[in-house]
Amino acid sequence: MSSPYRAIFAAPGAKGFSAAGFLGRMPLSMMSIGIVTMVSQLTGRYGLAGALSATLALSAAVLGPQISRLVDRYGQRRVLRPATLVSLVAVAGLLVAAQQRWPDWTLFVFSAGGGCVPSVGSMVRARWAAIYEGSPRELHTAYSAESVIDEVCFIVGPILSIGLSTAWFPEAGPLLAGCFLAVGVFWLTAQRATDPAPHPGGEHAGGSALRSPGLQVLVLTFVATGAVFGSVDVVTVAFAEEQGHKAAASLVLAVYALGSCLAGAVFGLLHLKGEPARRWVVGVCAMAVSMIPLQLVGNLPFLAVALFVAGLSIAPTMVTTMALVEQHVPRAKLTEGMTWTSTGLAVGVALGSSAAGWVVDALGAPAGYAVPGTAGMLAAVGAFLGFRRLQPAPERVGAPLEGDGQHVV
Repeated sequence: MSSPYRAIFAAPGAKGFSAAGFLGRMPLSMMSIGIVTMVSQLTGRYGLAGALSATLALSAAVLGPQISRLVDRYGQRRVLRPATLVSLVAVAGLLVAAQQRWPDWTLFVFSAGGGCVPSVGSMVRARWAAIYEGSPRELHTAYSAESVIDEVCFIVGPILSIGLSTAWFPEAGPLLAGCFLAVGVFWLTAQRATDPAPHPGGEHAGGSALRSPGLQVLVLTFVATGAVFGSVDVVTVAFAEEQGHKAAASLVLAVYALGSCLAGAVFGLLHLKGEPARRWVVGVCAMAVSMIPLQLVGNLPFLAVALFVAGLSIAPTMVTTMALVEQHVPRAKLTEGMTWTSTGLAVGVALGSSAAGWVVDALGAPAGYAVPGTAGMLAAVGAFLGFRRLQPAPERVGAPLEGDGQHVV
């Protein structure tokens, strides 16, 4: 491990909460694709599978920020454990309902309940922010490390979820995702020494963190970005099935995450001066352009190469996003602010996976890649239109602008 990464993990408790966060985030890459695989195997209906995945994502989008707002006020341990228990019960109900062929409406009810899952990535990043407050270089490296861990989850998760559901039994992927969530959250919340201090209600004056214009730009743009991710997942599974190698979808999606993982590891070693907002716009546009080759896909090897290249822009953009959230959101609302970006992604994943499922059912898998292509264009347009709200960025909401807006991330 390079010395900047060694340095940040030397902080007491850092390795423990980061490891727990890794386990707790595994469902992020396993649950949605596991539901798609499970339902498509049990029913053969990709439209239903995409709709259920969308329901789960939309529920998480609604409930996630509320959970994080409570965390900012009362601490991680008091809030995350009961929220996780609710989510686990709902996931268990979904698996039983799918296996027993209960009516479709029961699947949607349980999928909605499963959205009561905490944003574990935001919880871990909030711990890093508490440790390295006032140290932008170390915090940049820490955020990069967490983005790499995110991508490792997306490399390992789909392989486990799709692989187990196709080789063992259809419900195996979502079942394992629930186990990871339980272990990760309860291990994380057991580490109380690094739990950020809660902020009393008086520090939350002014309402939600989403009132920040800069955060609004990030969230809205991430809706389109999430649609890219959600649709790529669904269409890739369907495309691999059309090619006669459905289980290979997990490997192809792992290559997509590998590109992001490698880019994030290198990005964490850099300490860039200049405007984070400008780098963020460039990153979003690069993601949009990377969707163009997918429209020409004809076989799995070509798809894997195209997705690897597309993944190179993801982690650097996400790291820069966290830096922008810190600039636009007060410390007392930081966890909520970070979760709102995840919420934008979740809404986009819901829309993208649902749209992709219907396109695949109607026109076939190759045509489905038009969905991430369109979503990428919308994300780029949103980034350009919102640039003025991100630059120059105040250090916190309500703080006066300082200097010329130049920042070191």
